[in-house]
Amino acid sequence: MDGEVVRDPARDVQPPGHAARGLAISVDGSPITGLETRVVYMLHKPAGVVSTASDTHGRETVVGLVGERMRLYPVGRLDADSSGLILLTNDGELAHKLTHPSFQVPKTYRARVGGGPVAARQLRLLRAGVLLDDGPAAPAEVRKLAPDVLELTIREGRNRQVRRMCAAVGHRVLSLERVRFGVLELGSLPVGGYRRLRVAEVSRLLGESV
Repeated sequence: MDGEVVRDPARDVQPPGHAARGLAISVDGSPITGLETRVVYMLHKPAGVVSTASDTHGRETVVGLVGERMRLYPVGRLDADSSGLILLTNDGELAHKLTHPSFQVPKTYRARVGGGPVAARQLRLLRAGVLLDDGPAAPAEVRKLAPDVLELTIREGRNRQVRRMCAAVGHRVLSLERVRFGVLELGSLPVGGYRRLRVAEVSRLLGESV
């Protein structure tokens, strides 16, 4: 790779923070072309932006917020009215591992709800697993941060699931933000801001050792 002999099969072709273009890579003397480095971005999605690569109605998309010429796809979609942590990547296998129900990657949301203070009974129902129109939801981890603010961690990814769970116990969601995706936390990343994940962060996200 660029004159260096690499014998480690786990070696990243692309060091973090470098452009993919311009690297000379060959195997047994034969050049390899057309390689695309895996990239993963963490974005703080604003409300009103859609979680798609493009939109037929001309609405702003999460992909459009990231200044990357490489084709990216959103991982773990958020509905247009919700905000918070969303991932963008060009790696379909990674997206599958992070979103398929069999892998049970936890996602944490903060929901401000209407209907008055949330009572202990509603918390118990959410923790036990409420019945939705497409079947029962798995039990959620729930904390009450304020009388009308809940923090919920789920391991499923059904359409508008947190909103429907809260509605099922009598509290309509007024605002919803995802604050954690697996081991990644939204932290102080500003609304509309994004950053590319380091190799070590992607490995931790996938549960790999580095």
